[in-house]
Amino acid sequence: MPVPLYLLAVAVFAMGTSEFMLAGLLPDIASDLDVTVGTTGTLTSAFAAGMIVGAPLVAALARNWPRRSSLLGFILAFAAAHAVGAVTTSFPVLFASRVVAALANAGFLAVALTAAATLVSPDKKGRALAVLLSGTTVATIAGVPGGSVLGTLLGWRATFGAVAALCLPAALGVLKGIPAGRDEDEATGRPALRAELAQLTRPRLILVMLLGALVNAATFGSLTFLAPVVTDSAGLGELWISVALVLFGAGSFVGVTVAGQLSDRRPGPVIAVGGPLLLIGWPALAMLADEPVALFILVFVQGALSFALGSTLITRVLYEAAGAPTLAGSYATAALNVGAAVGPVIAAATLNTEAGDLGPLWASGLLVAVALLIAFPLLTTITADRSTEVLQ
Repeated sequence: MPVPLYLLAVAVFAMGTSEFMLAGLLPDIASDLDVTVGTTGTLTSAFAAGMIVGAPLVAALARNWPRRSSLLGFILAFAAAHAVGAVTTSFPVLFASRVVAALANAGFLAVALTAAATLVSPDKKGRALAVLLSGTTVATIAGVPGGSVLGTLLGWRATFGAVAALCLPAALGVLKGIPAGRDEDEATGRPALRAELAQLTRPRLILVMLLGALVNAATFGSLTFLAPVVTDSAGLGELWISVALVLFGAGSFVGVTVAGQLSDRRPGPVIAVGGPLLLIGWPALAMLADEPVALFILVFVQGALSFALGSTLITRVLYEAAGAPTLAGSYATAALNVGAAVGPVIAAATLNTEAGDLGPLWASGLLVAVALLIAFPLLTTITADRSTEVLQ
């Protein structure tokens, strides 16, 4: 894989750390800025909303910019937003900084996904996506726990500052690793914006975006509320929450890596085998949550299966959106983040039911079941090779 792909993954690592780090910082932020924890929780919603809206919007605005300039600008805007967040004493300013950070993150990821696909041959998009998304999975393994420890030792502002600092080597990497000037496809012509947006009317593209969103909703629904499962259902101390998160992240890294080798040429088996296993895994985790050993094993397995299936479906989005060369990454980003935003909302609604803390796990199983009911009758359509298809 080209070196620039790994440089892009460093930036994705920093942004992934920021996206997930608030889970362990909300109480301290609330206390410091004199607001309720519930109010502070809107910072997460602001980031998710900014990602969903920002992906297609910012990608459309930046479609005529050179990729290196776009990527560098988004990284620096992301770093600046975190620098402001690290020093502000105003919650509205912090809220606004999260929106700006989300827009920058969405723009970067949308352009990076498209850039990653163009850095490799058409039949290696899945492998390129796996390298890029490895930044997110490594963030769950190292970045988020590290940010939590840093916040505990030095305060939440130090974590924001660290994310800003982490963006600087990533920016240098983009500056050194991504070619300057316009890309070859810009020189030879590209579809008009209206033509790229028209791709969203294609049923196959809508289908794979929906499936990717459903699987990601299941993933983030359970991941968001994993902490009470560890402390209440399994009866373990708070230290074990970090262990569970690291195991989930390690599993996700394995899943993305393995799927990256298969999702281009053999996406069908990944969906046909990984989908049912993922479906079985969520109820199994709910039923065995009071057994710590089984809990941790299943957390690792579910992380691997979730990201293997999810990354394969998002790869299919890039294939199906090949007729939108500058916006394909934004469509994939939007699908990912619709799931990330909707999943925790659905999972939260189950907490007050008889299922209690295990409700999100059952909800995740239901979301995967819906995805498979849609996917299996259309599996041939979903996994058909479009890489050589004449674009319309």
